[in-house]
Amino acid sequence: MEATANPKASLYKRIGEDKGVRALVKAFYDIIETEEYARDLNLLHLRGHGVAHSRIEQFDYLSGFLGGPAYYLQNHGHTRLKEIHEHVPIGTEMQDLWLKCMTQAVDVAGLSPALADELMRHLTRAAESARNMD
Repeated sequence: MEATANPKASLYKRIGEDKGVRALVKAFYDIIETEEYARDLNLLHLRGHGVAHSRIEQFDYLSGFLGGPAYYLQNHGHTRLKEIHEHVPIGTEMQDLWLKCMTQAVDVAGLSPALADELMRHLTRAAESARNMD
């Protein structure tokens, strides 16, 4: 699925720009809405503004986070994950569940193993910074 294999290009470009980020976000939210193991994560999203809203916001956030257009920053004025998620409790268990679902989404998106590993390293750090409970 990679749009470019240039290792100096941003992750955003290497996963296929907007199209690739949208595919990743779609796979992620399809997983949390359909997989039984992800039920608690889906319920957490429903406590916020809902999954449809989260699909848009995650696309906007990840685009900038991965080195593409800073849609989330343009719309909200910041990209502080802890503040973005302050309305929902995120402990280690929820963080790990998010990462499990995202790992499956990365697999569904068809990224090469090397690119998937690099992306998940970045997403793991992001998930850790979003945690607001111990």
